[in-house]
This record gives sequence, structure tokens and C-alpha cells, in this order.
Amino acid sequence: MRALDQEVTDAVWAAVAALLPRRADSHPLGCHRRRVPDRVCLEGIVVRLVTGCSWQTAERLLGGVVSDTTLRARRDEWITAGVFDAAVEEALAAYDRIVGLDLTDVAVDGSAHKAPCGGPGTGRNPTDRGKSGWKWSLLCDRAGIPVGWAADGANRHDQVLFEPTLAAVADRGLLEDVETLHLDRGYDTNTIRAAAAEAGIDDIICARRRPHGTATHKTTTPLGLRWPVERTNSWLSNYGQLRRNTDRYPHHRLAQLALAIVLLICIKLIDWRNRWSPPIR
Repeated sequence: MRALDQEVTDAVWAAVAALLPRRADSHPLGCHRRRVPDRVCLEGIVVRLVTGCSWQTAERLLGGVVSDTTLRARRDEWITAGVFDAAVEEALAAYDRIVGLDLTDVAVDGSAHKAPCGGPGTGRNPTDRGKSGWKWSLLCDRAGIPVGWAADGANRHDQVLFEPTLAAVADRGLLEDVETLHLDRGYDTNTIRAAAAEAGIDDIICARRRPHGTATHKTTTPLGLRWPVERTNSWLSNYGQLRRNTDRYPHHRLAQLALAIVLLICIKLIDWRNRWSPPIR
């Protein structure tokens, strides 16, 4: 997977390294066990995110240079310091500065996945025989770059996550730039239209609900530009820990989602660099 490429992890590390909290050496004799480098821990966290393996397996994949306990502790330490949230904000700012976010056409859609360990923020997935699952909702620009997201249990309807998703975009100051919003037929309600209008979005292209008893293949519905967000959901679903999440707390799942978006944006920026500045042979 591209997220495990050396140039991708190098780019993510360059951004994350400046955000890590500084830890003072408080041992009076300076003779305690040396701290595992943050770079090694980041690689372990990325390996687990990409493959969906356990912390113990991530330790073995790294050759035992870091323990699973240290990986968990370092992840929690970075979540408390807001490292993952700051990294995704920096990645979005870099993409907007280099390529440019195109918010003339945006789309919102949700994606439900497995969460076998349960916990807060999960629920019975109606599309997976009632098994425990979680769901995220994304708002993506015309190129499929996520600019706002929210997460909850898989039993939550996409409409419930619509307003939190718009609120996440508004917190980044990007909601005013949205011109046209594309939605699927699951959002075709007066509540959704009222919430969009309250957020300042008047131009909505929403696939209408089919009349009861109408044959699917005989009914034409507008598709709009929903495919960028559907493609992004597919990209994120390739990450093993997002597809089958084994964490029990919402802040752990949101940190993984943020890191996956950082990796996605870094890959896009590397592809942009290779397109316009190919290496000299």
C-alpha cells in the first residue's frame, strides 16, 4: 500500500516531528532506559493502521524494536497533545496552498464498517446482520479531499451525522466557499435541506427518492458529483484499522481517521510533485 512507502512516511514524519511535545529528562541520575524514538513509534502506528493488525503483531513487524505497550502509550500521549488533529490541519493547509481546494462542488456521504470490540461510539450495523460497527461521514471537495468529518455508531443514519460534518467544515472556515452540495437520496428530507440552508448552502443537488413500487431500472435519478466522496470512502476503507476497528474509544478511532487522511493528502501531494517536477534522469 502506498501509505507504507518510504517517501510517504518521511513526509508524514517531517510534519509530525515538529508537533510532538517535548519531553524533559527528569531522572536525577540520567540512567534510566533510553526512550524509544518517536519515528519508530510513528511507523508502528502507521503499520497497524494500514494492515489492521494487533499491537503485538505491529511490534513483531518492526522487529521487536518497540513494544506494543509503548506504541499504545505513545499514541495516547500524542492524542492528548493534539498531534493528529494538528497534523491533519497542516496537511489540509499544505494541499490548499500547493494545489488548491476546489469547493465549488462538494459531496457528503457516510461509510459504515466493523467494530467487533464495541464500546462507545459504536452500534448495531443494519447492513451487517446487526453486528457491532461504526460509521464516519465525510464532506469532500471536487477532487475528493476530505475537509470535514464526523463519526458515530453504525446504527446512526447518515442524516444524524450531516450537521456535525458541516460543523467540522465551518470550524475550518471553509463553509463559506461551498457553492454546490451533492447528496444521495438518503438525504432527501426537509430537515437536511433546512440544515444546509442554515449553514448558508442553497444550491443542493440531491437524488430524489423513488416512488414506492417503481422499478429501479426504469427510474432515472440525477447522479451529480457524488463519486469523489464515494471514491474517498473507498480509499479510506482500504486501511485495515478503519475497515475493522478494534479500538473501544471514539478518540482512538478519530485519531486513526485523521492519520489516514494525512496519509491520503501526502500521497496526493507526492503525486502532484511527480507530475509537475519529474526527477531528472
